[in-house]
Amino acid sequence: MKGVREFLENPNPLKPLVMSFHGSTGTGKTYVSSMLIRYLFQRGLQSPYVHHFSPIVHFPHAEQIEQYKESLKRWIQGNLTSCGRSVFLFDEMDKMHPGLIDVIIPFLGPSWVVYGTNYRKAIFIFISNAGGEQINNVTLALWYARKDREEISLQDLEPAISKAVFENPQSGFWKSGIINEHLIDFVVPFLPLKHYHVKQCIISELLQQGLEVRPGVVQEVADSIPYFPEEEKLFSSTGCKTVASRISFFF
Repeated sequence: MKGVREFLENPNPLKPLVMSFHGSTGTGKTYVSSMLIRYLFQRGLQSPYVHHFSPIVHFPHAEQIEQYKESLKRWIQGNLTSCGRSVFLFDEMDKMHPGLIDVIIPFLGPSWVVYGTNYRKAIFIFISNAGGEQINNVTLALWYARKDREEISLQDLEPAISKAVFENPQSGFWKSGIINEHLIDFVVPFLPLKHYHVKQCIISELLQQGLEVRPGVVQEVADSIPYFPEEEKLFSSTGCKTVASRISFFF
């Protein structure tokens, strides 16, 4: 992604890099996040400069939202003081309590200093399954209209993502100033995966497990995964999510 590369190469960016990844389970959101983080830090997700938040783990109780806000603000401020290039990864944004994430708004804009900390080299990544169903539906509708997956543009998907994510009262972005103030630099949709992509995942997983890559096994694992729609079976219903666990059944 050109804009991401420009940000990483810029010694004095105008604002932090803020990205929001949307798509169904298993379509590569976490994988792409980890690739970017490994590019920045040798230890990847294990780096002390990478901070991973899950609403279920870190913010489970709605009645404690004000405490969570204060803790989150202090955590980001303190870690940006230690490393201005820190990465903050917010997983499962579709399960985040509405209003909580707005506490980080001061860190996302173009100001020079917030709370005594220069934060403009920081990276914020939001990951969400919200919008996944709508992305799948649009992708399928365009296929029926003879527009292949690889020909789909962001403009084709933006209305569906906006309605499912930013206008949804159950979403962590509901009425969020992050949206109203246009602080997200890149909204990245992850499209459903075709047979070809699933086979690539299988080959990668076999190599990672130190197993022999046999074309017959690759095909069998790929065929064992559910696809939609029922008749055409174009796209994986679970992306590559279950590939690793399925491989063991064929060895």
